[in-house]
Amino acid sequence: MQSMRHPDPLPSPFIPMAAAKPMQHWLRRLEGSDRPAYLLIADLIAEDLRTGRLGAQERLPTLRQLADSLRLNYTTVARAYGEARKRGLIDSRPGMGTYVRGRSPAVPLRGGSGAEMTMNLPPEPEDPALVERLRDSARELMARSDLYTLMRYQDFGGSPEDKDAAVQWLRHRLPDCSAERVLVCPGIHSALAALVSQLARPGELVCVESLTYPGIKAIATQLGVQLHALALDDEGPSAADFEQACKTLKPKALYCNPTLLNPTTLTTSKRRREALADIALRYSVPIVEDDAYSMLPREVPPPLALLAPELTYYVTGFSKCLGAGLRTAYVSAPSERQAQRLAGALRATTVMASPVTNALATRWVVDGSAQAMLQAIRNESIARQAMAARHLARHAVQAQPEGFHLWLPLSSSWSTVEFASYLRTQGVGVVASAAFSTDGDPPDAVRICLGGPLTREDCDAALRLIADTLDHPLHPHATVM
Repeated sequence: MQSMRHPDPLPSPFIPMAAAKPMQHWLRRLEGSDRPAYLLIADLIAEDLRTGRLGAQERLPTLRQLADSLRLNYTTVARAYGEARKRGLIDSRPGMGTYVRGRSPAVPLRGGSGAEMTMNLPPEPEDPALVERLRDSARELMARSDLYTLMRYQDFGGSPEDKDAAVQWLRHRLPDCSAERVLVCPGIHSALAALVSQLARPGELVCVESLTYPGIKAIATQLGVQLHALALDDEGPSAADFEQACKTLKPKALYCNPTLLNPTTLTTSKRRREALADIALRYSVPIVEDDAYSMLPREVPPPLALLAPELTYYVTGFSKCLGAGLRTAYVSAPSERQAQRLAGALRATTVMASPVTNALATRWVVDGSAQAMLQAIRNESIARQAMAARHLARHAVQAQPEGFHLWLPLSSSWSTVEFASYLRTQGVGVVASAAFSTDGDPPDAVRICLGGPLTREDCDAALRLIADTLDHPLHPHATVM
């Protein structure tokens, strides 16, 4: 804490009466805390807004008055007001002073401002040359395309050009991929919904990881399909649990997210993939391999689709390696016949993927722009993971260098929900573990995304706030709004 300047504990007589209310309370908290004074003052403003000690449009002391009252230097108080202003707690008006905004900040996290760490979005590299390359490629595509063709209904599964591009992209992971077994879909989520609806009827069971992609939970709930949780260890979902389920519960499919698992960042080992594939083959259980993140790491074990090709539906797309708005995904089915059956399920729910979106994805795959963007996202993720490692070095973070999310177990006095709620009031969004749990027993942990529209500076500031919150849990039981 900053050193005290003089012994007078009372507020200055020139401070407005309303603004003088919290001063003694603040002084006691400052004297009893090792937290940096400028951060603690901003926390106290937020706390007093929640408890009603401060009200809407209430005038705060001037910098000099507050410095005198709290026995701090002027620079520290100026920095505190700057921090509170950044959090959306106060406004300063020239000639009129500093006023409380009247509520804890309601940060429009999904509107693209603030530290949006809840949606698992890839980072957006600050590379003007790359952005211009993508823009030029899109311009040229539109200039040369027959727009009326792009605005018509098309056969489901993509045009021949789209399927050729899909094969080109998929062969990074599936060397023997063929166009006859490939479908071009409107995003990974729609492909998963069609697959679950085709493989399992209401009341039937699909095996999943005990912590998994929330989308598959939503799909199962909508379709009335039961999810059976497989315990996770350092190598991936439990092969023993899967085999026991196959013996006793007769699951209709195994769903897994084997590369950079959302949320824990775990990549299933080669040995565990082989064990899972062997069990699936012995019990004839189809596999849905959601490999959305597989293009990010430079080295990944072979996909399950190579280990059990006659059973595995391999699903990937561009939401995690280019951008979530590029709603084009690819499915490689076990056979041409199964691809045609899946096409029927997809057609019933989505009609078709957007020809305009598909054409853009195809263009970027063929001209190399997609690969260039993937490399830029990979490099940006590495830089941001380095920031996270620096700020959270004292905590048992689970992360992978080329991924853009991390898993943070909590061991402080914060509960998971309180921690996430408090960070949200500070403009930083994280996701509590319950969103990913399929066994009803979520661990004390949160997932943090380092991507999306955040700049590196925004990401660094958010990580610094998260680390500071972990290190100084001031009032964890007064944070849920």
